[in-house]
Amino acid sequence: MDLDLFRDKYIKNAIDVEVLKNDKREIKEQLAALRFYNTRFKCPTNAGILMFGKNPEYFIPGGYVQFVRFEGKSVAGNILNEKKFTGNLMGLLPRIDAFIDDALITQHPVPVSTLKEKTAKNYPNWAIRELMMNAIMHRDYESNAAIKFYQYKDRLEISNAGGLYGKARPENFPNENDYRNPTLAEAMKVLGYVNRFNRGISRVQEEMEGNGNPQATFQYNKPGAFSVTVIDALFGVGVYKKMLDNNISLVGEETEKIGGKTEKTRGKTEKTRGKTEKTRGKTEKTREKIIQLIKVNNTITTPELASKTNITEKGVEYHLGKLKSDKILMRVGAAKGGHWQIINQEIN
Repeated sequence: MDLDLFRDKYIKNAIDVEVLKNDKREIKEQLAALRFYNTRFKCPTNAGILMFGKNPEYFIPGGYVQFVRFEGKSVAGNILNEKKFTGNLMGLLPRIDAFIDDALITQHPVPVSTLKEKTAKNYPNWAIRELMMNAIMHRDYESNAAIKFYQYKDRLEISNAGGLYGKARPENFPNENDYRNPTLAEAMKVLGYVNRFNRGISRVQEEMEGNGNPQATFQYNKPGAFSVTVIDALFGVGVYKKMLDNNISLVGEETEKIGGKTEKTRGKTEKTRGKTEKTRGKTEKTREKIIQLIKVNNTITTPELASKTNITEKGVEYHLGKLKSDKILMRVGAAKGGHWQIINQEIN
């Protein structure tokens, strides 16, 4: 074990400074007090090896994270990048953290209206970091399978050995939590990588929504396995939304969604024609109503249209954009002080 890591970096965060000043115990006793050392057998615990071991993979063969970036949307695609994160967690955790920020997160422009766009990230940093830390904290270290951190063209998948544990069950996840590795969980809390307040998943979903990503989906029905899928925001804003509108399945396996809703997909793309037609009919009625409102008042504002059509302002902007691109409407003058002009009377 690297005792300098424990002495110089860890224990100062774990124990109050004043208490530490008066602690005259040998370092093995200090390690034992924090469950990193077994005084009976005179050897480090598994948690001690994972946290401070000089070569933890020798004792725990699956104790590493394997990152792979694939060119396409499956493992059959060419490998564009791969990286193995190994070593004790005191060194591995900050490297994972930096990798997510520096190599994984990218930015791109996303339209928010017909005239505006904003710079958005493919994934929210905090959410991906939280999901990775959860995989490290909750995985079953008796398994020789590494944590898989796979990046595809359209999504990320993080999977680890070990399904739901203890009090956590499919019917109460993520509201109920339990710890397979309590010593490891406490150590990661001490280092600031997890909070142990049982609100990480809820905040992950908030971060996803705020960044424009679809909700993260969790798969935990396979024995001894747990995984999460996160859709790239660029993919989610366009293609994923279209898939949802047409009721097309996302992945070819059983997918669990937050909130207790379970959707079973069959691995084949299925479209519900009736739903598509219903959506198309609703869209046409909305646009007809917008046109009629403009006929009555060609200076009507977006908030007024939203109020009268019972949709959001962004929804109104979307329909106005489509009507403009279809050469049905045009805007005369500035956004303020201008007016709408219907340029294709036959369609209306």
